[in-house]
Amino acid sequence: MSSIQNTHAEPVLAATGATPPKRDVRLSGMLIWLLAASAGFSVASLYYSQPMLGVIGSDLGIADRAVGMVPMSTQLGYALGILLLAPLGDRYDRRRIILIKVAVLVLALLLAGTSSGLSLLLASGLAIGLSATMAQDIVPAAAILAPEQHRGKVVGTVMTGLLLGILLSRVLSGFVAEHMGWRVMFIAAAVSVAMIGLALLRSLPAFKPTTQLAYRALLGSMLDLLRRHASLRRAAMAQGLLSVGFSAFWSTLALMLHGAPFHLGSTAAGAFGLAGAAGALAAPLAGRIADRKGPELVTRLGIGLAALSFAAMGLAPFFSVDGSLCLLVLCAIGFDFGVQATLVAHQTIVYGLDPAARSRLNAVLFVGMFVGMAAGAALGSLMLAQWGWYGVIVLATLMSFAALVVRVWPQRR
Repeated sequence: MSSIQNTHAEPVLAATGATPPKRDVRLSGMLIWLLAASAGFSVASLYYSQPMLGVIGSDLGIADRAVGMVPMSTQLGYALGILLLAPLGDRYDRRRIILIKVAVLVLALLLAGTSSGLSLLLASGLAIGLSATMAQDIVPAAAILAPEQHRGKVVGTVMTGLLLGILLSRVLSGFVAEHMGWRVMFIAAAVSVAMIGLALLRSLPAFKPTTQLAYRALLGSMLDLLRRHASLRRAAMAQGLLSVGFSAFWSTLALMLHGAPFHLGSTAAGAFGLAGAAGALAAPLAGRIADRKGPELVTRLGIGLAALSFAAMGLAPFFSVDGSLCLLVLCAIGFDFGVQATLVAHQTIVYGLDPAARSRLNAVLFVGMFVGMAAGAALGSLMLAQWGWYGVIVLATLMSFAALVVRVWPQRR
C-alpha cells in the first residue's frame, strides 16, 4: 500500500476565514476502498430491519403497527445525527469521531440482535441511526485526503460503497432473516462493523480540527453557511426535490407490485434493490466527469436522466405484464443512476465552497436530501391511495423537473 503524506486535514480556523495551504497528498487505493466499505457497512445498518419486520413481529409477538416504529426510530436517529453530530467533524479529529461511532454502532447492533421487546428495539434503532452517521464523517474525510484534481473521483468511489450499502442491505437482510433468523443478521452486522473499525484504527490518519467554534456556534454556523453560499442552497434544494421522487417510488413499490397486474410478493420488491444497485456505478463515473467537465454539467445530466426515467414509467400500460416489469427495472436503473450522479456532483460543488467547513456543508446538503426523502415517502403513499401508481409517477416526474429548473435557473453573482 502506497503511503499517505501530509495526511492531516487543513489546519484552518473557520473563524479566521484563512485559506488552507496546498498539499501533496498521495491517497492509496487500499484506503479509498476501505473508506468506501466503511461508508457502505455503516449506512447499511439503517436498512437491515425493514425486510425483517414481519419476522421480528411474529417472533416477539409485536403488532404490525408497533413493529413498524423500529425503522422510524432508526431514520429519526440518523436525521438527528446528521444535524447534531456530523458538524463535529470540523471541530474535532474526524478519526476519533469515526472510531467512537464504530464502537457505539457495534454495541447498538448487538443490542438489537438480543432485544426481547419493542422498547429495546426502539432504543437500539435510535442508537443505530445516530452512530451510523459515521458515513457522513467518512465522505468528508475522503474529500480532505484526496488531491483537488481527483476529488470528484475519490468521493465518487466512496459514495459507490455507501450507495451499495443502502441498496443491497435489504436484499441481504431479507435472505438472512428467512434462512437463519433476524438475530443472526444484526449480530453479523455488528461483527462486520467491528472488523471495519479495526481496519480504520490501523489505516486512517488523524485530522486536525479546522475550527475552534463552540458547539452551539458550530450548529449556528450552518445557517450562516446556508445564507452565505447560494451554491449550497441550490444543491440542497435540487437534491431534496429529486429525493422526493426517489423516495416516493421506493416507498410504494412493494404495494404496487402486490396489486394488479403483477401480483408479486415482497421478495420481488426486494429484488428491485439489485436493479437499483446498478445505479451505484454512476458515482465513480460522475466523479470523473465532474473532475474533467465540471460538476454543474453532471447535475443537469443526472437530473435530466432521472426525470426521463420517471416519465417513461407512464408507458407501462402499452406493454405486456412482463414487458411492463422489464420497463420498470430499466427505469429504476435509469433514475437511480441519475440521482446518484447528481448527489456526487452536488457534493463536489459544496466541498469546494469552504475547506474548513466540509462536515457542516455535507450536513446541510444531506439534511435537505433527507427532508425530501421523508416528504417523498408521505406524498408517495398519499398519491398511491388517491390516484394509484400514475399519481406516484406524476409526482416523481414533476419533482425531478423542478430540480432541473433549480439547476438551470441563472444564479446571481
